[in-house]
Amino acid sequence: MTLPLSLLDLAPIAPGTTAKESFAGSVALAQTAERTGHTRVWYAEHHNMPSIASSATSVLIGHVAGHTSTIRLGSGGVMLPNHAPLTIAEQFGTLATLYPDRIDLGLGRAPGSDQNTMRALRRDPMSAESFPQDIVELQGYLSGDSVIPGVQAVPGAGTNVPLYILGSSLFGAKLAAALGLPYAFASHFAPDALMDAIAIYRREFRPSAQLEAPYLIVAANAIAAEDSADAHEQATIVRRARVRMMIARGPGTPEYTDAQIDDFLTTPQGAQLANMMKHTAVGTPAEVRDYLTDFATATGADELIIAHASSGLDDRLRSVELTAVAMGITSAVAA
Repeated sequence: MTLPLSLLDLAPIAPGTTAKESFAGSVALAQTAERTGHTRVWYAEHHNMPSIASSATSVLIGHVAGHTSTIRLGSGGVMLPNHAPLTIAEQFGTLATLYPDRIDLGLGRAPGSDQNTMRALRRDPMSAESFPQDIVELQGYLSGDSVIPGVQAVPGAGTNVPLYILGSSLFGAKLAAALGLPYAFASHFAPDALMDAIAIYRREFRPSAQLEAPYLIVAANAIAAEDSADAHEQATIVRRARVRMMIARGPGTPEYTDAQIDDFLTTPQGAQLANMMKHTAVGTPAEVRDYLTDFATATGADELIIAHASSGLDDRLRSVELTAVAMGITSAVAA
């Protein structure tokens, strides 16, 4: 059986481009994913980040759904402490009503922003503490069996949009296991706790109405190209860009040259940032296939979700196509 393969679209706004161009790229990416046999595309909620356009996650899902036909679309994830559970039930209930059997709801508890942005969102810093209870409340709205007397999600009740717990630590693993929900680990940027989280999830899993046995999704980055040297050059560009984004924040921050970024990567702090992309498959389709196959085997994943990291849209689309062929979820694509 071929391992299901999915995409994580970070909706990047590349230097010199606009959010509108990013959304057009997201449509093209989803259409390519649909054509090449991918299972789903997920979008992550981020705020106040000039390089990421997926802040209004449910709106972006609806836009992409209107330009695709069959592929599942969802959040990877909605940061539930930023929202009232009823609001999310209504939003995703609306999506599920418009696009039946195509909508997923991945949930995280991180803010997806900095402290000032949290205040701008009117987010209580303690709201993450109620994350487990908020999920139960959300489940009730979507099932039509609300835990809040007299309150129903309209639309939403009875849609039973499937929930997924997202995590990069042991907390999410324990919660997904306790609630009997699928678990997706963000190993594309937080690799260190991966194996411990997987072990906890499997050991503590309790069956639920949604899921009888553990279902594990693990994330990785990928850059596939016909030429291995080209793929590795793309990876170098992406690594520099990500490090530059992390260390160059706020007005008055200096513009770091490539040489300065490369020097920084030789420091302990730079190595720590580079480690965030530890799980990255780079190279020819065969090299990417071998890496992802080994990664799936090591983790026992039920599904891989891939963030294709190339900075340019054409390169990203080609990476999606080449990886799909290499992993056996589609036949050959055009050269």
